[in-house]
Amino acid sequence: MKNTKKITGHTLIEMGYRSGKWFKEALTHINNNGLEGDELKSYLAQFKSPDPIALHNEAIPFSINIKAENELEETNVNSVIKSMEVLMKTPTLVDGAIMPDACPTGPAGIIPVGGVVVAKNAIHPGMHSADICCSVMLTDFGKATPKEVLDAAHSITHFGPGGRDRNSQFRFPMDLLTEIEANYFLNDQKCISTARSHLGTQGDGNHFLFVGKSKNTGNTMMVTHHGSRGFGANLYSKGMKVAEKFRKELSPDTLKQNAWIPFDTEEGQQYWEALQIIRKWTKKNHECLHDATLEKLGIKKENRFWNEHNFVFKDGDLFYHAKGATPLDKKFMPDITGPRLIPLNMSEPVLIVEGETTNSNLGFAPHGAGRNVSRTQHRKSKTGTFQEIFNEETKGLDIRFFSEEIDITELPSAYKNAETVRNQMDEFGLGKVIDEVLPYGCIMAGDWQKNAPWKKKRRN
Repeated sequence: MKNTKKITGHTLIEMGYRSGKWFKEALTHINNNGLEGDELKSYLAQFKSPDPIALHNEAIPFSINIKAENELEETNVNSVIKSMEVLMKTPTLVDGAIMPDACPTGPAGIIPVGGVVVAKNAIHPGMHSADICCSVMLTDFGKATPKEVLDAAHSITHFGPGGRDRNSQFRFPMDLLTEIEANYFLNDQKCISTARSHLGTQGDGNHFLFVGKSKNTGNTMMVTHHGSRGFGANLYSKGMKVAEKFRKELSPDTLKQNAWIPFDTEEGQQYWEALQIIRKWTKKNHECLHDATLEKLGIKKENRFWNEHNFVFKDGDLFYHAKGATPLDKKFMPDITGPRLIPLNMSEPVLIVEGETTNSNLGFAPHGAGRNVSRTQHRKSKTGTFQEIFNEETKGLDIRFFSEEIDITELPSAYKNAETVRNQMDEFGLGKVIDEVLPYGCIMAGDWQKNAPWKKKRRN
């Protein structure tokens, strides 16, 4: 006679099984059929979790396309290499590289800005970060004057937190909305509402709207830099939660920030599709600002191209995670329209580059100048008033802060030496400069928190 003792979830856990969605259905079947002994073991065999995937014993080798040229850079480069050595023990990784603009972003084991890592059959949300598809777009305005382009763009763009109110929102593409609603990760009211209100906005931090002249043609060009805003951040949060579930089951020893979603799962397929939708939205975000500026001036564009530098790129079963690295290889950009863009700082040209894939660059170049010290460290290192520092570092340029409050952590001295980055691009074969957008001026968010409503209330 069958044993009538009820089997519970605790029983299964004591037998060595990990809790999962399958528990409920399995327990119903076991208890309805009174399974025990060999019959019970035979039935449960299908649910036995595979042995945990161990970390690599040694860090997978990675290419170092950076060198220190002073004591401050020595500290930065050592921190980056140490972090990469921990990171490259992650089980899915097969290759990696760091760029001349690399800088650490936290404890050892977190992918640095300016880092590229290659994973097999896996997407790591933490390795593209919350600022999914941070990217740059250039439009050639022909012989328009830089000031009229900057003035027109200033009247149209939107920096700072939040999005646009209903009266100033851009028309949302219905085909993109259909794709969003069909995706498991994106189809919720918060995501859709944010996608609508953040369209045509640029956020804060190091994002900018830059105007200058082509060194080759003398034409005026506008360059925007921003990511996917709250829309992408929502996907990142969901992706990290799903990746953590897989980490607990597949590789508990992997650091939480390096958890992954296996591509050959339903979740992996849906997440990859969600990333492509975020990419389309971000490109449209750039286009809204560029097209509205052209329309205001009554000008037709002469040329346009763009590239992301914070994304996941697929080549077969390999996933290239670039956290601040510019793709050179055409295979990474299905809609390639021209050369790539590498901004440095507001007083330096935006570089227009092209290049070839090598074993050491993995098909990537730097994405900018990077930092040697944190914003806080930089702020503490400066003497004089913010206005004095601003005046000194922006001579001859039309620099504007959307919040009308200076952010000295975005001035040129906050970044690595641009000449050093360019020299190391040449030394390590990281793209060839074919033109430069010489700076006239730019707009950034500025210190929008200084007069934030909650701070005003506190002061009052």
